[in-house]
Amino acid sequence: MESQNLKKPDWIRVKAPTSKEYLATKNLVQEYKLHTVCEEAACPNIGECWAKRHATFMILGDICTRACRFCNVKTGQPLLLDPHEPERVAQAVEKMNLAHVVITSVDRDDLDDGGANHFANVIYEIRKSTPHTTIEVLTPDFLRKDGAIEIVVKAKPDVFNHNLETVPRLYASVRPGARYFHSLKLLDTVKKLDPTIFTKSGIMVGLGEEKTEVHQVMDDLRAANVDFMTIGQYLQPTPKHHQVMDFITPEQFNEYASRGRAKGFLLIAASPLTRSSYHADTDFKQLQAARNSMVNNVSNI
Repeated sequence: MESQNLKKPDWIRVKAPTSKEYLATKNLVQEYKLHTVCEEAACPNIGECWAKRHATFMILGDICTRACRFCNVKTGQPLLLDPHEPERVAQAVEKMNLAHVVITSVDRDDLDDGGANHFANVIYEIRKSTPHTTIEVLTPDFLRKDGAIEIVVKAKPDVFNHNLETVPRLYASVRPGARYFHSLKLLDTVKKLDPTIFTKSGIMVGLGEEKTEVHQVMDDLRAANVDFMTIGQYLQPTPKHHQVMDFITPEQFNEYASRGRAKGFLLIAASPLTRSSYHADTDFKQLQAARNSMVNNVSNI
């Protein structure tokens, strides 16, 4: 696939991270020998988030068993699980005094449970050391891992996020190891197992999707009772990755956000720089407020 060499528009540009707070977060991550998706996925928001001491911890190592064409995380044969990683993540969360933390991971198709027990152990360790911290997990799809979803749900994260990433037509070229309707079923299952857990999913745009396909994804997510959707601009990590087919305008992102609210999401974040865990702490507060408002409105009828 030949690159179109699209020029990056002004609205997608960010400053290089240089602040003292950014360096302090970087040093803390290194001190506890942790991985972050902020670094591994080359997130454009790393300077802003780390300056606020917000980081998305990536567990289960830094080598993924999948080879998605949008993702900058390394692919290969993963190392053995580190049994002390959950404790170190909890220690870092405590030292950073995080009110809200996001935990994600690589895909671990090599593990019988896909890493579900490790996710649960991280949640349990954080609950022990900082019970006030709300926890958001961004999990892989646990494809062909029976019982994995139930293990993570039982640990009671406050938010269960799993990204659809793109529209179903593009799965074969963008996310070949995954299955669109399996991912939808995962989100639906989480909500059925524990309706108190907020569910969340996101997609990237600019991969060649049509507007009507994005609208259909919204409908599919609402049919699965997903509470929160994120939509952000895809950026090509390296020339080897899927090319950017289009830079979506801020006006189109606003249209997606407006349509999503009309479809009934408690919250929808849509902008060029939106990512799954971008502003996750403030978004969680908005989710809580939206749910409380909805409950109050129902009780007043």
